Amino acid sequence: MNIAMNIAARIGLAILASLAIATPASAQPTTQDSPDAIAELQNRQGNVVGYAYLTNVEDGVQIQVRMTGLETTMTDEGWSEHGFHIHETGTCNPPDFSSAGGHFNPTGVGHGLLDTDGAHAGDLPNLLISPDGSASYQTTTDLVTLDSGERGLFDADGSALVLHSEPDDYLTDPAGDSGDRVACGVITRSQ
Repeated sequence: MNIAMNIAARIGLAILASLAIATPASAQPTTQDSPDAIAELQNRQGNVVGYAYLTNVEDGVQIQVRMTGLETTMTDEGWSEHGFHIHETGTCNPPDFSSAGGHFNPTGVGHGLLDTDGAHAGDLPNLLISPDGSASYQTTTDLVTLDSGERGLFDADGSALVLHSEPDDYLTDPAGDSGDRVACGVITRSQ
């Protein structure tokens, strides 16, 4: 990767990271009034640790997440960073959540927000967990839709959101070297 591309990629990553804000919060968001889809996130023991709300917005799909009771590995900054992705299958069987399949990748491109050939449609900015084990996250992606088309999350086998034990390096294929799956939630249409 040449220097100009490296700088551009780092600037893009900084913008994406600024969209994924982590602050202490209760498990269930109160700011999302009418989401189009929801995912109840469970840990490896099958306990609910949070909720994700997905909403169609002008520039794509907005994802809001609130989680509590998460185990973390603290950094010097006090926060821990974790890979967070949309996976290809709407099944979350604990304890390893392998039932969710790989990243949602309908176009068959390489992994990572820094990949020059494009990112998986399910690649999202990392989620930050606070020292008290809670997280509040919001990002918007234009790589997926809330329908059943090619980039739609409601295809025949659905999709899921998965939290990993380590940060996504935004480049290593197939999953950004983001470690074990520690929480998972099936994405379902809101009633």
